[in-house]
Amino acid sequence: MLDAQVEFDKLQQMYKDQERNKTFNAIVYGGMGSGKTQLLRTCRPPIFVDSFDPGGSLTNRALIEQGKMYVDTRWELEDAAKPFVFELWDKEYHRRKKEEFFKQLGTYAIDSATTWAATIMNVILRKAGRPATFPFQNDYGPAMSILENAIKDFTTLPCDCILLCHNNMKTNEAEGKMLVGPLFWGKLVGRIPILFDEIYHAETKETSAGVKYHLLTRRTGNVEARTRLGADGKFDTYEEPNIMNLLKKAGMV
Repeated sequence: MLDAQVEFDKLQQMYKDQERNKTFNAIVYGGMGSGKTQLLRTCRPPIFVDSFDPGGSLTNRALIEQGKMYVDTRWELEDAAKPFVFELWDKEYHRRKKEEFFKQLGTYAIDSATTWAATIMNVILRKAGRPATFPFQNDYGPAMSILENAIKDFTTLPCDCILLCHNNMKTNEAEGKMLVGPLFWGKLVGRIPILFDEIYHAETKETSAGVKYHLLTRRTGNVEARTRLGADGKFDTYEEPNIMNLLKKAGMV
């Protein structure tokens, strides 16, 4: 007869040995100027960013120059008429993964999912002989498959992984109202978020003292958000936009 306690002890040890249980991944989404890129400076170091948003790295220029954040800005230079970014990024990503680069990081971030996805579509359109044009309906299937597989791989890396996204308005048919969530293509709107531990909405509010930034960690009204790290009351609904502080609250540092 199988000794249940022996089996439990094996499972407990397996859980402790898995590096994935010592890290987390998150989607942080919001409108322009909501502090998404700036949030990266509060992450667990060393911090490495693949920047796809043109000029997006300027937000953290001081930290980059000080060597407190490392950013690959080649991806900001995409030319839709002569696309090269996604194929070069994919080659570099897999080289870094093979050489265990990500094991040496505290945080890896992609800024942002929107422009990253656009570089994938640029490849699809080039191969179809229609570069720098609007995509047809049948272009989205292959592009969505590539993006979903890349994100699945991203969420298994041995460091904290943060994917920055923009806002998307969608209709919740069950509730009959509009919801704000992360921006993805088609069915990926529902499929990508389930791959992540955390989904935070970056928000701003004007006060007498100036603009205040915060992260929504739980769904309120029509804005989607979710936390697993902050379960059991560890996180407030609205938190200061500081990843290290959240990790401390969650008991992960």
